[in-house]
Amino acid sequence: MRPGARPPCGPARGGCGGGRRGGRGVRPARGHRTRRPFAPGNGQTGGVSDEALSGTGPGMRFTAADEEKRRGVRRMKTIATGLLAFATLVFALATWAKAAGAGAWAGYLAAAAEAGMVGALADWFAVTALFRRPFGLPIPHTAIIPTKKDSFGRSLGDFVGENFLSGQVVRDRLAALGIARRLGEWLAAPGSAERVTKEASAALRGVLAVLRDDDVQAVVAEAVTRRAAATSVAEPAGRMLGKVVADGGHHGVVDLIAVRAHDWLAENHAEVVQRVTQKTPGWTPKFLDHQVGERVYKELMRFVTDIRDDQEHPARGAIDNFLADFATELQTDPETIARVERAKGELLARPEVQELIASTWAAVRSLVLNAAEDEDSELRRRIREGVRTFGARLATDPKLQAKADGWLQDAAQYLVGTYRAEITSLISETVAGWDADDASRKIEANVGRDLQFIRINGTVVGALAGLLIHSVAVAFGG
Repeated sequence: MRPGARPPCGPARGGCGGGRRGGRGVRPARGHRTRRPFAPGNGQTGGVSDEALSGTGPGMRFTAADEEKRRGVRRMKTIATGLLAFATLVFALATWAKAAGAGAWAGYLAAAAEAGMVGALADWFAVTALFRRPFGLPIPHTAIIPTKKDSFGRSLGDFVGENFLSGQVVRDRLAALGIARRLGEWLAAPGSAERVTKEASAALRGVLAVLRDDDVQAVVAEAVTRRAAATSVAEPAGRMLGKVVADGGHHGVVDLIAVRAHDWLAENHAEVVQRVTQKTPGWTPKFLDHQVGERVYKELMRFVTDIRDDQEHPARGAIDNFLADFATELQTDPETIARVERAKGELLARPEVQELIASTWAAVRSLVLNAAEDEDSELRRRIREGVRTFGARLATDPKLQAKADGWLQDAAQYLVGTYRAEITSLISETVAGWDADDASRKIEANVGRDLQFIRINGTVVGALAGLLIHSVAVAFGG
């Protein structure tokens, strides 16, 4: 290649589609990630794209730490290859020395170097075959990771599902951890209850801030209305009224009504007389109408005064009997029950009632927000005390610990049993979504350094084995 000429399509140029930006070469296809050589200031680290390093691109993610590992792999490759070159040089020199009539040591050295070369080449082939095809040749059972990536992903998912996501494995692990006791000790520790209360208050404020008042009011109104409509009120009201009458709890109400009625009559004497005289026939004399009105007023005052002052008045007994009978009818009479239920439905359907039900949310929301923001509020104080008390009990009560651990284990076993297929499929689908070359480079960056030691060990062990074999052969007359 002449100086200054552009290299042909191939790895040196990142493939035929990797033309220079702004040059006249073929532009990369949309979505193709070009890998530019590392240069300071180009936004890359050692051949990894900006997109990969930033973690925004699709598929496998490469980081600066991965690039550092890849540099370590390259260093180890250089050492292993250098050792192979050294063994080759030693073999050449030892063979030349042996042919030149050197002593027996040349044969031993040549045998050791030859076996070291064989071991190094064999291990190089084995290590290289994991990640790519040696020399690009389509040799069977090479480039194992790129070609078997999807199979590895499925096997890994099955392995995780069978050995880590088993219900019994999860239960045993959770039982050994003693989570309930640890949680109780943490909650009972100084400052933990305050922290939990603070975080819970912040979460509550966040939830209330996100919720739309109109939506919540509509839901509350519908829920209350539906619940009230589905609940029979006649029979419970009848039982409550019967209990009140039996206990004499209504007497105070009767006393209050009698006092109010007496006071009203005393304050509205003229109005009562006028109302009565307006109802008399038109042909009667007016002085007679007035006398009738006065008479009616006096009888009303006497009747109300007697009820107010006489606890044994027959009218009080009539009220007792009426209320007792009405309480029984509310529980047993279908017609009375139906009338009460219709009245309840009509009451719930009134706009005023619906607005009252919906407006309760605003009051509750304001109350909860104020209590959540105030560190000295009754709500936060009770939460702190409750968390601290619960933590102390959970830390010391074996029965409660066993019950809490059992709930946690049951929940974990349910989640594992229900979603194990989804979890394992996440592993296999994620691996399947990786680019084969990227996956190979990623794995090689993490384990390649150790694999290069295999090449080094193969060279050394091969040399020792060759020396041993040659020594045995010479000893037995070879």
